[in-house]
Amino acid sequence: MSYRIRRVPVMRFGMVNAYVIQSDVGAILVDTGIPGCEARFEAQLNKMGLHFQDINLIVVTHGHFDHAGNADRLRKLCNAPVLIHQREAKFCAGEAEMELCPTGWVGKLLYASGAPQSPFSYFTPEIAIEGDDQFDLRPYGVPGYVTPTPGHTPGSISVILEDGHAFVSDMVASGLGLGGIVPTGIAKRPPFEEQPQQVATELERLLGIGVKHFHLGHGFKLGPRAIEQHVEVLKRLH
Repeated sequence: MSYRIRRVPVMRFGMVNAYVIQSDVGAILVDTGIPGCEARFEAQLNKMGLHFQDINLIVVTHGHFDHAGNADRLRKLCNAPVLIHQREAKFCAGEAEMELCPTGWVGKLLYASGAPQSPFSYFTPEIAIEGDDQFDLRPYGVPGYVTPTPGHTPGSISVILEDGHAFVSDMVASGLGLGGIVPTGIAKRPPFEEQPQQVATELERLLGIGVKHFHLGHGFKLGPRAIEQHVEVLKRLH
């Protein structure tokens, strides 16, 4: 089963990314960006010869504003179900506020601005995986699966493809500031992160199953060596 990947630049210079994964029989979205960014998705879909109605599934990796904020709008345009982890459902429904733990000056500035706490069009997902369950994407035309990768948030999930590509969202970032702008090839912590030791454990697990291409929510794709170095940094944190 062949497929194509296209990054959706929710913000310019790779500062916030979502992704389209297209196979011969369908396509899925990984993350939905901030409210009002549907034109950016439409532009990338059109470049692939697709329309909103060609999307079979929308995967939301976690409940932060810049990844889940446009899910309700996109699912209506695509007429496609939204999948998240059950631990994130209450945040996406607006029933609880997510814990925001800044990792440095960028996170502190963002927190002070109030942007990460912005309300959005809350929603209840059609599909919610629970515990350590995985979700097979082959019925949706994509050769891979969704797996829980907690640590950034309690219910963060990642999309793993059979040939070593993984869409890990905010498990790790790269670039300058928020992420992106300039490709550095160096991994760093995202602006917010709840459990860095748990992130290290999950990244090691992904390396152990053969992931070689890490596609990020903030910044540019990284390889295994950069991830290995980042794991060692996280392990030294207290």
